[in-house]
Amino acid sequence: MNHAKNMYKYHVWANKVLLERIKELPSNVLYEEVSSSYSTIALTFSHMYVVDVMWLKVLKGMDMQEALATSMALQEKSNLYSADEFVKSYEELASQYEDWINNQNDIGQKIHLNNPWTGARETAYSEILFHVANHGTYHRGNITTMLRQQGHASTMNDFALYWYQS
Repeated sequence: MNHAKNMYKYHVWANKVLLERIKELPSNVLYEEVSSSYSTIALTFSHMYVVDVMWLKVLKGMDMQEALATSMALQEKSNLYSADEFVKSYEELASQYEDWINNQNDIGQKIHLNNPWTGARETAYSEILFHVANHGTYHRGNITTMLRQQGHASTMNDFALYWYQS
């Protein structure tokens, strides 16, 4: 299997594993304020979701600035999602990614990316998929720390565990 596709599948699996853990805990865990890059777990999951939506739009050919603007419209609503709503939204988005991935002949194809923060560059579809997975890993680590700050254990969602459970 293509490594970029596999990393994206890991990203989907890890989000699901962590959200299933969140569902086992009291619902206020999502909204409890802590000291982190985002003040709540819900805001962190919302950020991840909105950014994943943005990158799919970029993969489908939308300019990054436009993709960012249109995906940010989801932020206010997704900031208030329950764990079940996050699960549903992530599942729907993963299905859209899978459809896009399955329709690609060359995942290494280069595109022009005009990043509003860092400038223009050529990048491959596969690099974007790696970035989506890496960005999610970073924020799932934040969520694990946020859970610990609230007195709860997280759950293992390492890539090595994914090997055995996928």
